[in-house]
Amino acid sequence: MGKFTFFTFLIVFTSLGFASGKPFFVNSTSEQLRTILEQDNPGEKITVREIPLQNTEQIYVFYDGRNYDESWSENGILTEQAYELRFEIKQAKFDGLNPSDYHIGLIDAFFKTFEANKKAGKANDFMELADLDLLLTDAFFKLAAHLERGKVDPSQLDSKWGISRKPQKADYINLLNKGLQEKAIRRNLEQLYPDFTIYRKGREVIRALDELAKKDSLDWKPIKIDKSIKVGEVNNAIPQIRQRLQFWGHLKSAEVGDARLYDSTLFFAVKSFQEENGMEPDGAIGKNTVAGLNASPSFLMDKASINLERLRWLPDTVRDAEFILVNIANYQLDYINKLDTVFSSKVIVGKRYHESPIFSAQMSYIVFSPYWNIPTSIAKNEIIPAIRKNPNYLNQKNMEVVTGSGKVVDPSTINWSSRSFPYMIRQKPGGSNSLGLVKFMFPNSHSVYIHDTPSKSLFEKEDRALSHGCIRLQNPVKFAQILLKDDPSWTLEKIDQAMHQEKEQIVNLPRKIPVILVYLTFWADSKGKPHFRQDIYGRDADLLMKLKN
Repeated sequence: MGKFTFFTFLIVFTSLGFASGKPFFVNSTSEQLRTILEQDNPGEKITVREIPLQNTEQIYVFYDGRNYDESWSENGILTEQAYELRFEIKQAKFDGLNPSDYHIGLIDAFFKTFEANKKAGKANDFMELADLDLLLTDAFFKLAAHLERGKVDPSQLDSKWGISRKPQKADYINLLNKGLQEKAIRRNLEQLYPDFTIYRKGREVIRALDELAKKDSLDWKPIKIDKSIKVGEVNNAIPQIRQRLQFWGHLKSAEVGDARLYDSTLFFAVKSFQEENGMEPDGAIGKNTVAGLNASPSFLMDKASINLERLRWLPDTVRDAEFILVNIANYQLDYINKLDTVFSSKVIVGKRYHESPIFSAQMSYIVFSPYWNIPTSIAKNEIIPAIRKNPNYLNQKNMEVVTGSGKVVDPSTINWSSRSFPYMIRQKPGGSNSLGLVKFMFPNSHSVYIHDTPSKSLFEKEDRALSHGCIRLQNPVKFAQILLKDDPSWTLEKIDQAMHQEKEQIVNLPRKIPVILVYLTFWADSKGKPHFRQDIYGRDADLLMKLKN
């Protein structure tokens, strides 16, 4: 037997695969995957080309369950499913997501290398195949999570989103195995879309805007005006307005005799644009119309993306159910039963600094001829200073002072200059009551409810962010009639009588109805028509930044 030299030892050592902690010789992608995963440090993220993977725990379980067999290649060649997943990653932009979140740059680089190898008749490197396998698997898990529950955690936003984020329901490992076995990656990812028709329609709107953006050659420098422009007036902004209305299909031609004149043809185009964008179609080119005209296809893609993310946060338990939906940004309430919109009404919502909150609660009762128990902040900042100036203020406003137990207090016995005020002020039932003649109660920590209002003219305004946070309803009689429809004794006449009493009357509903207050500045209807609204509370920018990060 020959001598066992150091050289012989080195050959044996390296052939057994112990040099540098990793084998030099592996003869399959599966072996390479096993090596990477078994050699990795427990508790730390797996890295591929210095990129940390986000779903390390799921990756270990997934590959262990398949005995480390590769997922996205066979015999050293990429499968159709690998190409399908890459395509879906790129299509994620139509969900308002960022393909770069799912390693698309490095994935594309690997695909380019493998396609070049194929042309050259060269075998693909097992290490590179293993790296790509891990990248694609991590991308699938991350994309699945974002499609099901959203990329951004709403609790991290500057503006409060008070609706509980839906829990994860899908098992992403099972979903991936199913997608690979069925050779249907797309179909299985689509199962994670929010269970709302408007979500899929919204994706198609983004797709159409993306195509439009490719052909867009307009200068979208913001149009600025000092005051509203009306028909017959001349303004330097009119040529740009004509161009943009033609771009959006509301005007056939931008060519006219006097380019700066607001003529009748342009008037009808402006009205068409206003109506499509939820504005008062009065033909006057004011700040809201100009803001709409300043929105480029790219800007609208971002706005749609923001709202698809909001839809991903919403619980899907309301499908085929009875619920009340208030879209604050659209100033509208819809009563929906089994996907049928039974009732719609204009609403007034909170002012910019008294924003209506986003939350959900259960409507359980109606109060006819209500008292308005004035919130402490309003009493302190508005009512009491008014009483100091005008001692007859309470009488004029049909208000009274009561103790905590409801006992009426003579206002002349109160020292209105004192900082201490151990009472409550309330407005008595009647036509002048700030809550109107009825309120609809869904108890919540925000002290927000839906109610009537004596100021009916405010519903004609285009901007209806005018309240202290509660939701004022334009047609409360019809709404009460619908909610009480199961009790035939509640005729229209009885409802009217209940709304004109000297004392309030509480009527419990036979069932609790979910009320959902949302903030959607974009949605697509069942026919795929897009609807864009103004960001009245300035909430879109923060979410867009986090979505694109």
